[in-house]
Amino acid sequence: MAKILVATDKPFAAIAVKGIREVAESAGMELVLLEKYTEKSQLLDAVKDVDAIIIRSDIIDKEVLDAAKQVKIVVRAGAGYDNVDLDATTANGIVVMNTPGQNSNAVAELVFGMLVYGARSFFNGASGWELKGKKLGILAYGNVGRNVARIAKGFDMDLYAYDAYTPAAAIEKDGVKPVASTKELFETCQIVSLHIPATAETKGSINFELMNSMPKNAIVINTARKEVIDEAGLTKMFEERPDFKYISDIKPAIDAEFAAKYADRYFSTPKKMGAQTAEANINAGIAAARQIVDFIQNGNEQFRVN
Repeated sequence: MAKILVATDKPFAAIAVKGIREVAESAGMELVLLEKYTEKSQLLDAVKDVDAIIIRSDIIDKEVLDAAKQVKIVVRAGAGYDNVDLDATTANGIVVMNTPGQNSNAVAELVFGMLVYGARSFFNGASGWELKGKKLGILAYGNVGRNVARIAKGFDMDLYAYDAYTPAAAIEKDGVKPVASTKELFETCQIVSLHIPATAETKGSINFELMNSMPKNAIVINTARKEVIDEAGLTKMFEERPDFKYISDIKPAIDAEFAAKYADRYFSTPKKMGAQTAEANINAGIAAARQIVDFIQNGNEQFRVN
């Protein structure tokens, strides 16, 4: 009997665990839970005799993989997977998958919760401005980006997007204007919402030059990854552009400094909240379980990322 481990320092909701268990057991597989663990040694012990692992933001590194002698597949319940050592998993012959699209609406809704908050001067009593008619740039037009565009239409915003891997025609089909580069997107749009992964190409790519090219009263919303922001450039933006605001779902390394100096132009959630909805929690967990079952029973590698 194949054994699936759910290893979550930050646990799934009980209803999500129930759904994961139903998927596993209906396929004749055993489910093992490791929730709210406090020591890495607990994870190392738990992976020793399992065939598959479901994680959230938990770290799967070489040490974990070396202890996981039977593991054939790791599924990250969510879109990002930079918490998994892909080189080590590949070297160990382990498949890694994510669950794209399951958290997309939750993240997109958070974008607009934070955007309204920023546009209205963080509800501090000062006058703000409306979103209607403003130019919104979407950097990376994947699952989250498309949901951001869908919601933005309800605000009657002017929509632009750039994605090096999505054809312009596919963007235009959604009533969004494609642009030719990240540079053009920032130069055109008062608001830019980031949805790019943290890769060698993108880390530190959102720099002073890009942000400073934005029109007056610029807002950058980051629900992607901390690493894509050049924090030295961000600091310079705060110093030189008093009209600029930065709102993030991922704390910068110098969060305390930004919060102390620029409280009227900076906000970050205390912890990453993009996928923190009951619906996203359930969707991603159950999707992970289904992908594991399909892989073990049928060899389906559709969502493989390594």
